[in-house]
Amino acid sequence: MMTTDIQTLMHDLGDRARAAARVLAQASDAAKKDALLTAAAEIRKHAPAIKAANAKDMEGGRAKGLTAALLDRLMLDDKRIEAMAKGLEEVAALPDPVGRVLSEWDRPNGLHIQRVSVPLGVIGIIYESRPNVTADAAALCLKSGNAAILRGGSESYHSAVAIMEALRTGIRVAGLPHDCVQMVPTTDRAAVGMMLSMDRHIDVIVPRGGKGLVARVKAESKVPLFQHLEGICHTYVDRAADLDMAKSVVLNAKMRRTGVCGSTETLLVDQAVAATHLAPLVTMLLDAGCEVRGDAATQAVDSRVVAASDADWDTEYLDSIISVKLVQGVTGAVEHINRHSSQHTECVITNDAATAEAFMNGCDSAIVCWNASTQFADGGEFGMGAEIGISTGRMHARGPVGVEQLCTFKYKVLGSGQTRPG
Repeated sequence: MMTTDIQTLMHDLGDRARAAARVLAQASDAAKKDALLTAAAEIRKHAPAIKAANAKDMEGGRAKGLTAALLDRLMLDDKRIEAMAKGLEEVAALPDPVGRVLSEWDRPNGLHIQRVSVPLGVIGIIYESRPNVTADAAALCLKSGNAAILRGGSESYHSAVAIMEALRTGIRVAGLPHDCVQMVPTTDRAAVGMMLSMDRHIDVIVPRGGKGLVARVKAESKVPLFQHLEGICHTYVDRAADLDMAKSVVLNAKMRRTGVCGSTETLLVDQAVAATHLAPLVTMLLDAGCEVRGDAATQAVDSRVVAASDADWDTEYLDSIISVKLVQGVTGAVEHINRHSSQHTECVITNDAATAEAFMNGCDSAIVCWNASTQFADGGEFGMGAEIGISTGRMHARGPVGVEQLCTFKYKVLGSGQTRPG
């Protein structure tokens, strides 16, 4: 596709999104709820078509040599399609985040001032291989009164298009403009560059993907970003950790689903319990089919452990691989994490409340867990219905980005004829 054609295509998407956003911003909660519930019904109705489209993507993914973890992220079955539909229903049931009076006060001159939540406007979402993001992102944007322009990865293109068709059908049947959610209808990479320059059409962009995608978006975007960086997540097993709890949490944090951004990529063990905790944890991971890359102490406990390189401490594997290291207590753990983490999610396993507090206060990450798997880093698990991503930045939204984080605010100033003295 020629550059001029892509520009025309993208600007048309942007114009239609902006028009739809104006309508959606004024929509009642009942109308948005009806649209989401109808869209959920359409997802279920379209399940055979969605699975057929996904089969094409899976075939293409295998031909491209995608890893087992990436193929797992790509795959849709009846269970995952039903989860998408339920996710829409859960978002529909959330309180309306638009029009809330966040604070209000009176001035001595009689003015009454309110800070009121309003939608951001038009949100662009650029994501890669997880097709369920299509439904989650569209639902969150609609509930928060925002129009959405979604650009999925080439690996999940057929699946995303099929999901989007079901969503738009449901929205249209419910009486809202179906252009409030749109899919970029091309896999041409030039469309991404065009989105990043559309500051007149798009108010914020959410990149969800690997390091290469996020780096490109950060470097090129003229549109404000919610940064969703890689998930180099850590679990630290402290000297006051219960070993059985540590084994259970670590195994889940690494192996439940290795391809999600909340998967633990580095295990840190307190030097003080190396003799009692290190070998059981390492053996458990190896026996579960996880490759372990460790420091010298970790290599010494099992011949199957591979030597860790300097790069391993800065790697998001998204696979059945973990790096393991001994550290000098909670101070050493926090120092290592703040040096190597992507500021996504960290966990401490300990029965000592003071240690847990020191860890959670010291780690400079969006989510910190105490005696709970890093795989809870998910908007649904936080009770937010779903999330459009995990923001690792510092501005406006941090951690799971749900409907409340997709709103900004305006001030309403209520008077009775006041004028400002000269």
